[in-house]
Amino acid sequence: MDRTKGNVNEKGTTAAIVSILAAGIMWGSMGLWVRRCTAAGLDAMQILALRVLVTVILMTVFLLVYDRGLLRIRLKDFWCFFGTGVCSIVFFGYCYNRTIVLASLSAAAILLYTAPVFVMILSRFLFREKMSVQKIAALFLAFAGCICVTGILGEETQISTVGILTGLGSGFGYALYSIFSRYALERRYHPFTVTMYTFVFAFAAVLFLADWKPLIRFMTESPGNLLYGIGYGVVTTVLPYLLYTFGLSRVENSKAAIMATIEPVVATLLGIFVFHEKMTAMGMTGVILVLAALAVLNRKNGGK
Repeated sequence: MDRTKGNVNEKGTTAAIVSILAAGIMWGSMGLWVRRCTAAGLDAMQILALRVLVTVILMTVFLLVYDRGLLRIRLKDFWCFFGTGVCSIVFFGYCYNRTIVLASLSAAAILLYTAPVFVMILSRFLFREKMSVQKIAALFLAFAGCICVTGILGEETQISTVGILTGLGSGFGYALYSIFSRYALERRYHPFTVTMYTFVFAFAAVLFLADWKPLIRFMTESPGNLLYGIGYGVVTTVLPYLLYTFGLSRVENSKAAIMATIEPVVATLLGIFVFHEKMTAMGMTGVILVLAALAVLNRKNGGK
């Protein structure tokens, strides 16, 4: 056995795990940014358009400087990026925002985090990933943790059929990024290229879906707003999608999706320490369950 090669592979896997967790943490901070945008009068589609616009501009500039060759994609592979950009980013965003209107925030979050279930099922049939006991146990722990973190079990809530369908749609759309990204990576596209064209295709869609006048007004009325918009795009989109896509190149889809469930835990902790929201016993239980899921998933020889 080549021990040097084994050490290199192990280091690569560790870096991938750290990257995925970092992406989940950054996504978990989204509420901090969205509250400011909402207070400024932007609606959900305009906030999505802001993320997409900033990402496309920054990624284009970055790749022009870093490596222009990464801007090249093959026409026959457009479907991969249509999948990550329109089927995932735009569809997920629309469904999630609709669910927030039709149901409580906690119910919307629960339905969104059906995503790992969709990823695991789709990956089993599309990529022949194994359904190990370890993965299934981690999935149940993570999903139970999400339920506890959002506190839905402490509420009497009624959700319409449409709300359930759009909520499941948000989870399905969220899952599709892992699926279509895997196809793009298997075609030897760099993670930077995948991220770039994901948001190029998403931008092409939101260009016709968003009302741009309030967004342009927000971005141009002060230098502070401009910097805020750039920061929002970098922290919640550019960096986490680059990191997550890098992680997907070395970690199975199903494992990556479960690890990303650290996002609602981070959001909960930020709510406590930044917005002074109350931490319930159930919320703390949820945090512990998600962390337990991550521990189970990343044990030696996990997922084999």
